Amino acid sequence: MKVIFVPKKVLNNIILVLIMVLISITYSLTDGYKYANVFLKSQREIPIYSVDTNEKKISLTFDVAQDEGYIDEILNILDTNNIKATFFIVGDWVDNYPGKVKEIYDKGHEIGNHSNSHPYFSKIQPEKMKQEILISSDKIKKITGKGTTLFRAPYGDYNNTVVKTVKETGHYCIQWDVDSIDWKDPGKEYIYNKMINNTGNGSILLFHNYAKDTPEVLDSIIKELKRKGFEFVKVSDLIYKDNYYIDNTGRQKKILNN
Repeated sequence: MKVIFVPKKVLNNIILVLIMVLISITYSLTDGYKYANVFLKSQREIPIYSVDTNEKKISLTFDVAQDEGYIDEILNILDTNNIKATFFIVGDWVDNYPGKVKEIYDKGHEIGNHSNSHPYFSKIQPEKMKQEILISSDKIKKITGKGTTLFRAPYGDYNNTVVKTVKETGHYCIQWDVDSIDWKDPGKEYIYNKMINNTGNGSILLFHNYAKDTPEVLDSIIKELKRKGFEFVKVSDLIYKDNYYIDNTGRQKKILNN
């Protein structure tokens, strides 16, 4: 009988592969590890774009920067429709319009963190990221008495380091899955159709305080989405706080315990 000699290093590699295959098969057959494939497919750090839920709940969000814009009109529309939204505010805007920040908070809306000076986060170092987030949070806390727990990267710009650093500051990193692109002034009809046709359970909608079409189309969008049965909630009331994972599309999903 012919004996085949296998080098010890090669044999060890073969054994390691077999063990990994066995573990993968075991995980795939058990409910407790049915989400293991998420890790195997991708190790990217991804913000929350939307939430996986059977409930018809959605969140309306506004990125607040530049000038005062149409913040009064937006707040009036939200009041009229009796809904609460989440405003991601830049620290520089807080400096310029502290009274408006207090008004937003006093009306029961949620204030999220949009950095202090609105830089591209992927182009700065982690320590600078933390400074941007924490300085903005402190500014907001001085006005509202409450710091921030939600963060949205300026320009939606992020990479693995950005998302990890945001988590280290105690914030949830929030994106969006339905973008009005209102800042491009695409027209009221375009914005309306895009928001109505793309919103689903757990969607996070994005608008800006300084886009001229937003106050003119926002009321009709809200009314139509309400007619479709959607309930508007603040982002912190939409997302899962623990026992979750984020798939490769940015959809936050609950890990169900057996």
